[in-house]
Amino acid sequence: MKQKPLGTVTLVVRRATVIAASLAMAVPVLHSQSSAAPSKKIDPVAVDALRKMGANLRTLKSFAVKVNGAKDEVMADGQKIQLSGTVKYVVRSPDKFRADIQTDRKQRTILYDGRTLTLYAPRMHYFATVEAPPTVGEMLDVVRDKYGVELPVADLFLWGTERDGVKELTAARYVGPAIIEGAQTDQYAFRQKDTDWQVWIERGSNPLPRKLVITTTNEPTQPQYAATITWNLAASTEDGIFAFVPPKDAAKIAWSSTIMFASKEPGN
Repeated sequence: MKQKPLGTVTLVVRRATVIAASLAMAVPVLHSQSSAAPSKKIDPVAVDALRKMGANLRTLKSFAVKVNGAKDEVMADGQKIQLSGTVKYVVRSPDKFRADIQTDRKQRTILYDGRTLTLYAPRMHYFATVEAPPTVGEMLDVVRDKYGVELPVADLFLWGTERDGVKELTAARYVGPAIIEGAQTDQYAFRQKDTDWQVWIERGSNPLPRKLVITTTNEPTQPQYAATITWNLAASTEDGIFAFVPPKDAAKIAWSSTIMFASKEPGN
């Protein structure tokens, strides 16, 4: 499950690069690739659970979700260092999106109101605004492909679409029941090229992903990304949440690596 540019777990895992190396929370995205999957290794029960979860996600018209994640960053000498962070998404389909990202190294806010996309670095007092396409899905594609920003757990917006990466699976299995933050879930394990990933899906009529673990298998150290996911399906999604009002001390700059990948911030 690589978290590719909004490819999907695409499965939720693909190489780890969230808000590109800049946000110390690179998360692999599971993007689709062309490879034949040995049918004998794929449990249809696991695939069916994944599809049902994706279909349920696509019915959500508005929601807030908090992702608490930790990822391994591999140093030049091969030692793995764990970096942690949180991402809070607020979404109102089809054209409102907000992401507040805070990691051990960075703080960023991304705001989309259906017309413009703004990236704000509060500790650096910078912001950049560009025109954006009319839907959340199209906006996320532009963010990834044109501006090099890969959001944590981007598969939340890919599962249940034609880019969910299910066809790229080479293995799928049911692991067993588990309790995640008080919720009854079922754990499933999947494999695709260069990535092993697991997802814990809440039981009942509202199958939501509650935990995700992604392992990059084409690297010797096999770094991991792990996250727990907390949902609020009754969150406020008023227009003001997605609008950006520049603070008086904020300077507008051109959208570039300066604001996304700056290596130093006050206090670091």
